[in-house]
Amino acid sequence: MILFRYLTREVLLTMSAVAGILLLVIMGSRFIRYFSDAAEGDIPVTMLGSLMMFHLPGFMELILPLSFFLGILLAYGQLYMNSEITVMVACGMSPTRLLKVTLLPASVVAVLVGICSLWLTPFGALQTETALEEQRSRLDVSVLAPGRFQEFGGGRTAYIGSFSSDGTEMQDVLVHEQNQPGDEGTHDYVTRAASGYQETRLETGSRFLVLDDGERYGVTPGDKSAERLTFERYTLRLGLNRDRQELDSLEYATTPALWNNPSPRAQAQWQWRAGLPLMVFVLALMAQPLSRVNPRQGRFGKLLPAVFLYVAYLSLLLAVVDAIGSGTWPTTLGVWPVHGLFLGLGLLLLWRSQRKGMR
Repeated sequence: MILFRYLTREVLLTMSAVAGILLLVIMGSRFIRYFSDAAEGDIPVTMLGSLMMFHLPGFMELILPLSFFLGILLAYGQLYMNSEITVMVACGMSPTRLLKVTLLPASVVAVLVGICSLWLTPFGALQTETALEEQRSRLDVSVLAPGRFQEFGGGRTAYIGSFSSDGTEMQDVLVHEQNQPGDEGTHDYVTRAASGYQETRLETGSRFLVLDDGERYGVTPGDKSAERLTFERYTLRLGLNRDRQELDSLEYATTPALWNNPSPRAQAQWQWRAGLPLMVFVLALMAQPLSRVNPRQGRFGKLLPAVFLYVAYLSLLLAVVDAIGSGTWPTTLGVWPVHGLFLGLGLLLLWRSQRKGMR
């Protein structure tokens, strides 16, 4: 039990460090992308936190297998460097027993990956797409920030000097409406108003931007003449509130629904989700013999080949999933030959490592 706790702690601590770094890099990249969309006015800043949380399971289902794989390589490699495994062998630790110790934390990681891939990831993807679809359908001015020119749909660009304290009324409003293909007339319109607010007509579901005390100009690019209209109140229609569209993509479907769906694309998606927990055990089986290094090599001696092996495993899985979805690969075989291939490779590496001994 002392050895089990020691080895498990070393592997899980290293895995946690690797997973934290990978998660920081991936989520940082996605956050920058969403932050750029928020700066452009496509989504409100208040949605950033929820969008990142919904993406977290999708990141974890891929990060956890890789981080556990690297955790075993680095942790056991350090033990080989310090000759600690040599001492364990002298005390009666066999390769089979070391493998059993490795597979126990692998079971915990596989359960976490399975929860993410089978349930949390499709739920998070559905919630993300639903939130973005609702935001795209609103086309309102709630996403605009004061003091900036921003697009808010329908070929419109707006500038708002400031908002009232409760955020319901705008001051110093400027709206540019660009002529769209198929629209009547050739004018672009520039509307300036001292103040404005947004309202929704409950009977029709239409939303309007109501502007007070301003001027409206109709101009044609290249033409010196312009139309000018002064108003006390001008109402600009923004659009209709649309009901949420049904998202029927298989990416958002629940795992039981995919199981009962006989289409190749559904079976490909189901096998991808179900294969990720199995991938954890296969990687753990390959990682143990790959972690055996000569002290002169350093514990990073086999890290690059191991990463290439993981990339080949994941790339081949994705290629087979695409082939199943397109109908060029039989669903009865599915992705299981890929897992079987790398499982056989792991057993071969383990057999060769046992033949050489653990010295």
